[in-house]
Amino acid sequence: MSPSQTSYDVVIVGGAIIGSSIAWFLSDNPDFDGSILVVERDLTYEHASTSLTNSCMRQQFSNPLNIEMSQFGAEFVRNFQDFMGNDPEVPALAVNHFGYMYLADNEQFATTLRSNQQTQAAKGAGTKIMTAAEIKAAYPFYNVDDIICGSHNLVDEGYFDGGTMFATWRKKAQQNDVEYLGAEVVGISTGNGRAHAVVLSSGHSIECGTVVNASGPRGSKVASLAGLSLPVEPRKRYTFIFDCAEELDRDVPLTIDPSGVHVRSDGDGYMAGCPPDDDRVVEYDDFAMDLDIWEDKVWPALAHRIPAFERIKIRNRWAGHYAYNDLDHNVIVGPHPEAPNFIFANGFSGHGLQQSPAIGRGVSELIVYGEYRSLDMTSLGYDRIARREPFVETAII
Repeated sequence: MSPSQTSYDVVIVGGAIIGSSIAWFLSDNPDFDGSILVVERDLTYEHASTSLTNSCMRQQFSNPLNIEMSQFGAEFVRNFQDFMGNDPEVPALAVNHFGYMYLADNEQFATTLRSNQQTQAAKGAGTKIMTAAEIKAAYPFYNVDDIICGSHNLVDEGYFDGGTMFATWRKKAQQNDVEYLGAEVVGISTGNGRAHAVVLSSGHSIECGTVVNASGPRGSKVASLAGLSLPVEPRKRYTFIFDCAEELDRDVPLTIDPSGVHVRSDGDGYMAGCPPDDDRVVEYDDFAMDLDIWEDKVWPALAHRIPAFERIKIRNRWAGHYAYNDLDHNVIVGPHPEAPNFIFANGFSGHGLQQSPAIGRGVSELIVYGEYRSLDMTSLGYDRIARREPFVETAII
C-alpha cells in the first residue's frame, strides 16, 4: 500500500485504540482542517494490546488525575452515541457495572485502600471500604477468612465493550477523511528540534507537521527512530476464560486478590488473569503461553478465594502485552521538550482502553490549540521522564 499524499499535517504511528481515538477526536474537531495519516503495521490488529485486552474501567486510583481521566472515560462510554453526534450508525456500548473489588490481607495495604478511598470520594467516586463481614454478606461466594477489608465501587466500574468503541472510532475517523495505511515506520527524520518526515518500509518518505507516537508496546522503538528515548517495554500478561460447574448467583466483581491474580464475570463464564512470576521485558512477537502458571498459580488462587472455582474448565487462554512504563507505570503523553512536534501517547501499563477517550481528547487539543483545554495532563508529560521523577500512583494492577 502507498500513501495518497507525500505530506500530511499529522502522522499517527499506531492505529489501534489510542491512535484511533486521537484520529477521531482530531478529525471531529471543527477547529482542525488538516490532513491525518494513521500508519499501522498490522491492520488485522491480531496481537495489538487493544485486541487482547480485558476491557475494564475503574476509578479506584490513588492519583486524582487518573481518577478524572477514568471518570471522563466512563462518561464517554455511558453517553457514547451522544459524543459521536447521535449518528444512527453508532451503537450504544455494552457495559456491566459489577465494579472492582480490591482485597487487603494485611494492615499496610488496608491503610492504602482507606487512603485511596478518601481521594476517590473527594473526586466524586462511589468507592466504599467494606469489612470482611460486609463483603461476605454482599458476595457469599467469597472466602474472606484471611481478608481485613475490601475497596469496592459499583458506579461506572467494571466491563465495557472497548472493541466496538475502537471499531467505531476507526470507521468514523475514516469517514472524516483520515487515511489508514498498512505499513511500518522504519525511520523518522529530524533536525533543528523538529520531526520532519517518517520513512516507511516501502521506501516512501512522508513529510509531516506533527508526529504522534501511539504504537503501544513498540513505543520505545518508534521513539528511537527519532533519536529519542522512552522507558516503555512489552511485558506479558496472561488471560484465561473459564466455565464453573457451579453457577454463582450473582456477578463476580473484578476482584484483585492478594495473590496477584484477578478474576471477574465474563458473559456466561469468567475471566482471570495475572502477570508472569518473572515479569520482564519480552520480544515484540513473544505471545507464548506459560502452560504451568494456570495449575501452579491461577487455579489455586481462584479456588482459595471462591471455593466454587475448585470445579472449573478453561474455555480459552491467551497472552497479551502491556505497554509497560518501567519508571512509574503511567501514561507518558505530550510533546518531547526537544522536539515539540513529536507527541507521545505511550506507556499505559494496562490502563489504555479506559484512558483512551481522555487521551484522544487531550492530544487533539494539544495539536489544535497548543494546550490542554479540558483536562490538564501536563504532569503526565515527558518532562518527568527526563527528570526521573515518577508520577505517583499506588493502585497498579
